[in-house]
Amino acid sequence: MSTINGLDKLGLEGIKTVYHNLDYATLFEHEVANDEGWQTENGTFMVDTGIFTGRSPKDKYFVKQSPSKEHIAWGNINQPVSKEIFEELFAKVKQQLSHKNIYVQDAFCGGSLASRKKVRFVTEVAWQAHFVKNMFIRPSAGELEGFLPDFTVYNACKCINTDFKKHGLHSDVFVVFNIEENIAIIGGTWYGGEMKKGIFSMMNYWLPLEGKLPMHCSANVGKAGDVALFFGLSGTGKTTLSTDANRRLIGDDEHGWDEEGIFNFEGGCYAKCINLDAQSEPEIFGAIKKDALLENVVADVEGKVDYTDGSKTENTRVSYPIHHIKNHELTLQAGHPKNIIFLTADAFGVLPPVSKLTSEQAMYYFLSGYTAKVAGTERGITEPVATFSACFGEAFLPLHPTKYATLLGEKIKKHNVNVFLLNTGWTGGPYGIGKRMSIKATRACINAILDGSINEVEFETFPVFDLQIPKQLEGVETELLNPRNTWKDKTRYDEGRIHLAGMFAHNFQKYLAEDAEHDYSAAGPSI
Repeated sequence: MSTINGLDKLGLEGIKTVYHNLDYATLFEHEVANDEGWQTENGTFMVDTGIFTGRSPKDKYFVKQSPSKEHIAWGNINQPVSKEIFEELFAKVKQQLSHKNIYVQDAFCGGSLASRKKVRFVTEVAWQAHFVKNMFIRPSAGELEGFLPDFTVYNACKCINTDFKKHGLHSDVFVVFNIEENIAIIGGTWYGGEMKKGIFSMMNYWLPLEGKLPMHCSANVGKAGDVALFFGLSGTGKTTLSTDANRRLIGDDEHGWDEEGIFNFEGGCYAKCINLDAQSEPEIFGAIKKDALLENVVADVEGKVDYTDGSKTENTRVSYPIHHIKNHELTLQAGHPKNIIFLTADAFGVLPPVSKLTSEQAMYYFLSGYTAKVAGTERGITEPVATFSACFGEAFLPLHPTKYATLLGEKIKKHNVNVFLLNTGWTGGPYGIGKRMSIKATRACINAILDGSINEVEFETFPVFDLQIPKQLEGVETELLNPRNTWKDKTRYDEGRIHLAGMFAHNFQKYLAEDAEHDYSAAGPSI
């Protein structure tokens, strides 16, 4: 193996062939030859990821050692594992990847040269190399010469940990990060998103220590250079709503914010496909073509995909390089944002479609991170479940949420950013009774934010939550703007609003118990 690019340092034995940085056409040939999936009618390759159609958050661990153990917020999100157990698992992974052909894909994470990390992915499955080629920034031929990684991911998806009970772990699946050795290992799950979100977790560790803010958000930029950020968990609309024919897409999921402005971590998009159609989401629909990669969709014998079929999972996905979106920002960077939008899928149907937040409310709702886990996003989730995920991405935050909130608050104040809360969830009743907010209505709210017209309308106070909501907004039915109007049973709505307010207050207690610096409870709902 090559010593120039450090392939000899992978620690693997008896490797037959190293398929290093294959191009798309060759990866496709390998996928077909290895019988790893099928072709759709337009040439897009599609694969199944088995029983793992979402992330396995209960199987994610960090090696507990100095100095990183002093920074990590240990708990249910960031579970510790000993260095000894890591070494045992790493040995299993290396054994699995040895004595066979392997795929090695090198990529950048971070559009900003000052914050960029060089990442190497090692796998025995061609489509997983294809996935990371789509999702991360593709180095030029010159940049690949002498490429030495800052971090290496070993994906041994065919390897399981039969000793997990002895190790005191959750299951035979494992995703383990060794920060000091700059290594991550994956075993037992085929889901491609583990690689993507694993590197995101690491960026969430590295950047705040440099005073930079990593964010679980999408971003786009207008013709006048005005940048908008869309925070939200999976299924809340980050990809769909940031993909706009009238604005250049910076990225659909993960970004950083430094002294220069916003920069994308990735070089591709990872969109949900359930109920996708060309009319409501033409840009994403058009991005599904050769070089894209579909996951867990259903197709007929002719390769025609039925995007309404969620029989395998509601979390059907497509990854594609960002250049499949015609109107994307080539540099993957832009200036400081003018507007920040928090997206929440309210399964209770209580929250209004759009609210304007004060700076204090912005901090409260950022730390609260209220949304619903959408069916299929994680194992065991079969219908929306209300949850609070700090910073709209707690599952990916190695540090304490207040570290990220402090950075966000400083930047909002410094750059005078407007902040809004949008409900992309239910209206007219809770999940099962009401209906999902239409993309058309949500886009109308966003358009009013981006063109500034929302600042010209009359607002009223939304009771209990003390939010400012518009009385009228172009393109939105007036009845929708105050959700109480959409419920037949007003008494039940009032009860639901009090119930949700109580959930917010209960969740925020954990911040009050720690320090007064982050006591934004006065900006939350009043019961």
